[in-house]
Amino acid sequence: MFCGTLKALPIGGLYYASNSGLQLQAYCDADWGNCQMSAKSLTGFCVFLGTFLVSWKTKKQKTVSKSFAEAEYRSVSATTSKLEWLTHLLQDMHILHSLPITLFCDDKAAQHIAPNPAFHERTKHIRIDCQYTRDKILEGFLQTNHVPSHDQIADIFTKPLSEYQHQVFCSRLGLLNSPPIPP
Repeated sequence: MFCGTLKALPIGGLYYASNSGLQLQAYCDADWGNCQMSAKSLTGFCVFLGTFLVSWKTKKQKTVSKSFAEAEYRSVSATTSKLEWLTHLLQDMHILHSLPITLFCDDKAAQHIAPNPAFHERTKHIRIDCQYTRDKILEGFLQTNHVPSHDQIADIFTKPLSEYQHQVFCSRLGLLNSPPIPP
């Protein structure tokens, strides 16, 4: 019997189809300084193995970012670290996937900084994050791709969204609503 309480609302779940490929891809995003107490930014990312959502995270960044591009680049670096960890896990499980892994980012500045060692003055304060990601691109492990902001799935982890956009992103993450299971 349905009643108007939270307990009776549909339960969300993840759907994993049996016919998906095994290529890793990820989306990452950041807000910029939206924490009222610390002015720190949030990093959000989601990782897919084929069409399966296998990893997601939202975390406040450890330091204050001086620009939107810096906040985004820290998000790119954090996502790259997670992708590297996941590839080792997949190797341990003898699951083959092809390289490079595509990382979708909606900030063109962060995307241009990634493979370019000539941005020294603009990136001096985030040198380690830049070098780590750049090394992964040069190794052929990672490639960055631009995704328009309205298609940036990782926004669900970092920004308030309209109800419609929230539902669209939940669907793209593979979240399903199912009716409550009767007791």
